[in-house]
Amino acid sequence: MSTTAVEELTAADRCDRCGAQAYLRVTLPAGELLFCGHHGKAHADRLKQVALTIHDETDKLN
Repeated sequence: MSTTAVEELTAADRCDRCGAQAYLRVTLPAGELLFCGHHGKAHADRLKQVALTIHDETDKLN
């Protein structure tokens, strides 16, 4: 897994789990998933194991 600079997430980007605003873009071998801060944190351990890249903008929440 690596973190790279990619296009910023916008308010139009929605979490694939619950529909809240997305703050994480996770690139996997089979595609891309978006997560809100809550679901990104809940699945962080597994995502770090399988993700090709993780673009994390959760710092915008603080």
